[in-house]
Amino acid sequence: MDTTQLLLTVTLTVTTIFLIVVGVQLIFLLKDVRKTVRKVNMVIEGLEKTGLAFEHGFGEIVGFLTSFKAIFKIIDLISHKKNARKS
Repeated sequence: MDTTQLLLTVTLTVTTIFLIVVGVQLIFLLKDVRKTVRKVNMVIEGLEKTGLAFEHGFGEIVGFLTSFKAIFKIIDLISHKKNARKS
């Protein structure tokens, strides 16, 4: 073997080993990112459920207050009709 061939063989071997190590580290990194994304997704789903529950509750409160408003309008109309009859 020539010195050039030996140098190329050593260089390619070291480069291959380095790339294998980088590839394995990349696989571990992607697994960690996957776990993190799953956890973030769970947190977002929880917040979304809470927001929807809050929105539903708020809608019920608005409906309740709207019904009170309608009841007061009816009472107001009835009282105006009674006052109109008395005059």
